[in-house]
Amino acid sequence: MFRVVRFFLSLFCTTLRTRASLQLEVAALRHQLSVYKRNRPRPRIAPADRLLWASLSRLWGSWRQALWFVQPRTVSAWEQKRFRDYGRGLGQSGPPGRPKISPELRDLIKRMWKANPTWGSPRIVGELLTLGIHVAKSTVEKYQPRHRTPPSPTWKTFLDQHVKRPCGYRFLRSAHGQV
Repeated sequence: MFRVVRFFLSLFCTTLRTRASLQLEVAALRHQLSVYKRNRPRPRIAPADRLLWASLSRLWGSWRQALWFVQPRTVSAWEQKRFRDYGRGLGQSGPPGRPKISPELRDLIKRMWKANPTWGSPRIVGELLTLGIHVAKSTVEKYQPRHRTPPSPTWKTFLDQHVKRPCGYRFLRSAHGQV
């Protein structure tokens, strides 16, 4: 009995709504049905579905009543993420990171380091500025030629060298006849 009363109440309320609102509700319900049919055991929501519901939430005031397959706060989170990603995309116009420098400039930095070994990176940056080339100090340090140093000996090598050599204290004791 309660279901019948509820049905007639909802039927009466729909006669008071606008045609556009009813068409949006029908489209939203059909979309949810297509999502359920597309994925049988558990509905998987595609990015296009998220975009549709985020847009509907902006355009249509009573979108919460037609929403059945996710919670309204989930749609709000999708909309926030979309807005955040859009803003992030506007802020990053080019590729991320520091712009690359030309190979000629790299070679020039290496030649300057080799020709003037006492110069530090601030001095090279200053010399490049006199040529009209703006480069950061860290960039100059990045392309500094590395001097190869032999690796330090390991603990194993240290112990091998000192275990094979007789200890000076034992040598002194045995030389004086004390064992």
